[in-house]
Amino acid sequence: MNKKILLTGDRPTGKLHLGHYVGSLKNRVKMQEEYNTFIMVADIQALTDNYDNPQKVRDNVFEVVADNLAAGIDSKNVNYFIQSQIPEIAELTIFFSNMVTVSELQRNPTVKTEIGQKGKLFKDGNVTFGFLGYPVSQTADISFLKAEIVPVGEDQLPVLEQGNRILKKFNRYYGKTFPEIKGIVGDVARLAGLDGNKMSKSLNNAIYLSDTSEEVANKIKKAKTDSENKVYYDLKKKPEISNLMEYYKIATGKSFDEIENEFKDITYYSEFKEKLTEELNNFLNNFRERRKKYEENPQLVWDILEDGRKKVREIAKKNMIEVKEKMKINY
Repeated sequence: MNKKILLTGDRPTGKLHLGHYVGSLKNRVKMQEEYNTFIMVADIQALTDNYDNPQKVRDNVFEVVADNLAAGIDSKNVNYFIQSQIPEIAELTIFFSNMVTVSELQRNPTVKTEIGQKGKLFKDGNVTFGFLGYPVSQTADISFLKAEIVPVGEDQLPVLEQGNRILKKFNRYYGKTFPEIKGIVGDVARLAGLDGNKMSKSLNNAIYLSDTSEEVANKIKKAKTDSENKVYYDLKKKPEISNLMEYYKIATGKSFDEIENEFKDITYYSEFKEKLTEELNNFLNNFRERRKKYEENPQLVWDILEDGRKKVREIAKKNMIEVKEKMKINY
């Protein structure tokens, strides 16, 4: 009970990929015993830009939990739960919405970037209230448990900064209630996808942790290169090869210098791609094997989520009693 609370989560919009692993999952595995850890399946947040496809969100609840478990995040150490099953989060979101202006949300770099990426959905500036306000909801996601540590990708740091401004304002008006949020960025702050953009489920440019060996081979074979046929790291001059070297580094733990030396005598990039495919599949084999357990018995995942729901609701109810007392609405 003396451990600090760590909370993180995933939007159930698809299976998790290599970018999720280096950006957050790897840290979750390392920190799961050091902190009192909670992992949220953010289904409400997923509906902000998938409101017209709720079945997609529902289907992927299982997928993201199975991916976390397969990555080595043990349910004995970690509490998994679904966002929509904790009504206190929605309640706290409403309270926090009074602590932030519309212009603040519109200026948030993460929100601006994601609106740009979802141009077809939010054409002509028609951004939904729910999507614009997701930093408020995310602050409530973290703070309803009074979590302090949040493993995130670098792109989410502006959202946490916004969250801390909301919490400071709440504490100033109503008394010290919530701790400051600290974001922990993974080893690779921003992993590019196969097309050079940030690796993303929505951009269909990812290597998924659950990809078969054939799928990995096909994706690497089609990955862009250049005409030089030399493997060395230079993001400006050779962004495509530098990106593939990043994948190689993740799979093997080797430095860029070691990778350059290993492939200094190759004649064609196909030699590098073949070895990269082999190393990526070796890296993913343990993950695939662990995931099979849950694919063959999905009820294991739903039982884990139900256990987490019960525990989280107890904490949420207790914390919301304190919040309402301080806000003078404990009628």
